[in-house]
Amino acid sequence: MVHVLSSRILLRPTDPDRSRAFYGEALGLAVHREFGTGPERGTVYFLGGGFLEVSGRSETAPAPGPRLWLQVEDAAAAHEELSARGVEILRPPLKEPWGLIEMWIADPDGMRICVVEIPADHPMRYRPGI
Repeated sequence: MVHVLSSRILLRPTDPDRSRAFYGEALGLAVHREFGTGPERGTVYFLGGGFLEVSGRSETAPAPGPRLWLQVEDAAAAHEELSARGVEILRPPLKEPWGLIEMWIADPDGMRICVVEIPADHPMRYRPGI
C-alpha cells in the first residue's frame, strides 16, 4: 500500500485569474500557498481536509467528470452568501432521499460543485461506540 501523506485536486482552468477570483473571493476559500509568478502562478486553497490547486492553463474547459464536494455547516446560509456574490447556482439546497442537504453550483469553467450540509441526525454523523 502506498503511504499517502497529502492529496489535492488539480484544476487547469481556461482563465486562471477568473478561477482564482471565483475560488478565493466568491467562495472565500483560504489560500494554503502560492507559487510561481505572473498570470500562470499557482494557488493552492484549503478544502477542509484536502486542497485545491489552481495552476497552469488549459485551452478547453474540463470534460464532465470530477466534481468537488464541499461540506458546509448551513447550506441555506451558503446559498444566500454565494447568490449575493454572483456565484452560478445550478440548484438551490434540497434535502435528498439519502438525507443530505445538497446545493449545486458551477465554477467559471462549468465544473460542478456540490455544497453539502450533513444534518445532525444523519447516519454520517453517527458512530456506534464513540
